[in-house]
Amino acid sequence: MEKIERVDWIKDLVTTEQKIEETGIVELGSSVDTQRILVHESLQFLLNLKAEFYEAANIFNELKTSPLGKVKIYGIAQTHADFMLFRNGYKMLFTIKGPGVLSIRMNFIGNNFMPTQGADLQQASKNVIEESLIEAKLGPFNEVLWTFKGQAFKTAFLVRHYLTLFIKESGTQ
Repeated sequence: MEKIERVDWIKDLVTTEQKIEETGIVELGSSVDTQRILVHESLQFLLNLKAEFYEAANIFNELKTSPLGKVKIYGIAQTHADFMLFRNGYKMLFTIKGPGVLSIRMNFIGNNFMPTQGADLQQASKNVIEESLIEAKLGPFNEVLWTFKGQAFKTAFLVRHYLTLFIKESGTQ
């Protein structure tokens, strides 16, 4: 746990204490706001994930001898934590979909974008964008546990899986 994260909850305690001292009113229900916890933890997790992908992409780019096909990482507009991997016209988007819900979408622009003659257009659009959800669960003492399809995971394995998938899908033709 980073120092800033350790201090945030203590700051909240001080603020609550000051409100009680100023107003003389104790709000019993406001001690734990799970929605606020999930919003904060979603932003923090996505920022940490962005840093992990940035480090992994830099290593990939340094080891790659050709200047073609380097992985770039860009921030995107929804929050300061949302980001996108970009390579050879392909995108992988990491966004906050809601409190405690993160979305990972692959955008397969390229040869897969144009359906072949007679192909179902709806099926072709499913191949263009796929979405995976990373969801938070509240554990004991309001600990936020991140899950994929209901199972806990380690961030390093998530980064390895999605960067590998992205590199393979976005490879030069």
